[in-house]
Formats: sequence, structure tokens, C-alpha cells
Amino acid sequence: MKPSVVSPFRVGLPQISIPADPRQSLAKAEEFVRQAARLGAQVICLPELFRSPYFCQLEDPEFFAWAESIPGPATEALGQVAREEQVVVLASLFERRGPGVYHNTLAVIDADGTLLGLYRKMHIPDDPGYYEKYFFAPGDTGFKNFDTRFGRIGGLVCWDQWYPEAARITALHGAVALFYPTAIGWHPEEKAQFGAEQQDAWITVQRGHAVANGIYVAVVNRIGHEIPPSGGPGIEFWGNSFVAGPMGELLCRASADKEEILLAEIDPARLETVRQHWPFFRDRRIDAYGGITSRYLGD
Repeated sequence: MKPSVVSPFRVGLPQISIPADPRQSLAKAEEFVRQAARLGAQVICLPELFRSPYFCQLEDPEFFAWAESIPGPATEALGQVAREEQVVVLASLFERRGPGVYHNTLAVIDADGTLLGLYRKMHIPDDPGYYEKYFFAPGDTGFKNFDTRFGRIGGLVCWDQWYPEAARITALHGAVALFYPTAIGWHPEEKAQFGAEQQDAWITVQRGHAVANGIYVAVVNRIGHEIPPSGGPGIEFWGNSFVAGPMGELLCRASADKEEILLAEIDPARLETVRQHWPFFRDRRIDAYGGITSRYLGD
């Protein structure tokens, strides 16, 4: 059942650097959730895989020790914070589903501390420094919405943000906002030549999701230059968390290298107004899109 509450609500995005110790990372996340709540945030989304440095830079089986069950330590701790602060928390975690089965999973915790449900990341990258296929099985939850105390929201994770199909299907379930916990940055040796266009593409495609679906889009990234224990150039995470409105307008945007909490208001009534004037959902030719389920049509 969809919630009857259609009042505006405020989102909070804690853009943070990540400590090396997962226990410290969880404690830091708890503190930033509390800070965001006391600034007025009601739905708070943490960055992707916030419990540790971004371990997917290497294909190292030792990192499987960082995985946890859901429910588990992180959801229990954040559930207590959510209940005490009366806020919704979105937490991206390294899930151990069973022996040898792991996912990159978004847990959604309601404002009473209960675990509403999970979204398992559907699109899994395998690029230099982003060897996620080694660690994560593709998600099998489908694209989901969650009816929180404050409104109906959708959750996707990082690499999902490049796929208009994921945004569209999640939006079609009725969400008023899409959340993208993220861990994205530059390879330092590429930054001078490609950095600006890479970051611009990342922001542009997600603003495009907001426009094409007449929906709010909230994106939270980490900051910091993380170098693996064995050395190497590492990844320079570029921050720049942001919230876009349903016309693609930037409501707020964070810096590249500072810890901060972004706040923005989500107004469900604005979706109705925007979609009345730009009726993309009305004009979709759902009878003509069968080809989208093919891998390629240019053979």
C-alpha cells in the first residue's frame, strides 16, 4: 500500500571520507546520520560501501572477510540510530548472503528502526580499479520502491546510475525520489586529460534521469584518495554529491574534497505539476519498446 503521506520531506546526504577500520567507519556513519537528522534531514543516504575503503580496486579474497549478513551489525546499529532520531536511513553494504554468495546491497531502514527491505545492485562493473564482478553476484531483487514514513522512494547503486532503464523502471513504480549511493572517482593518471569530461558525464546522465522521469534524484559520493595496502595509484574519489529536481535543476551540490552534509527538500506535489506540463509518462509508446530486451539490434 502506498503511504498516504504526500507532504514535502528533507533528504540528507553525508559526503564523507572512509576510515580504514570498518568499526570506525560504522561509528562515523552513525554520527553523520545523527548530525544530518539534527539539521532537519528525514531521509538520509550514506555513500556506497561506506563501511570500508573501496576494496574492489584489487581482486583479493581477504576482503571477503568484510562482508556481513543483512540483518546484521550495520543494520542493527543504524536501525537504532534511525529509531532514536526518527529518520529513514539508506545503507549500502557488502552483503554475505550465503557461503560464496555476496552482493552489493542497499538496505532501507524506516524511521522506526525496522528493515523495510533490500535492493541488490543489478549492474556490476569490471573495469581497472573497479573489479566488482570478482566480489558481487548480480542483483536478483529487480528494481524496487520502498514505502517509508515520509514517502515512496527508489534506491539504485553507483554503476546503475548510467542506465536509463534502471531509472525508468524504478520511477514507474511510483517513487518521488531516486537515491544513488556511489563510490566513483578518477584514476590519478587520467585526471588531467579526462577528469572534467568524466565528472560532467556522470552529473549529466543523472540529471537526465531526473528530467526524463520527472523525479528527484539524490546522489551521494565519498571523498578522499584511497590507495590499496599493496600500493599503486589508487582512486581519487571526486565527491560532488548532489540533488537534482524533476526538471534536472541542481538543488545543491557538494565540493570535491570536503566532508559535508547536503540537504534538499523533496516536494511530491511538484512531480504532478512537472509531469502535467512535460507528460513523458503519458506519451510513452509502450507498444514499441520490445527491442529494449535485446542485447543488440544492429546485427
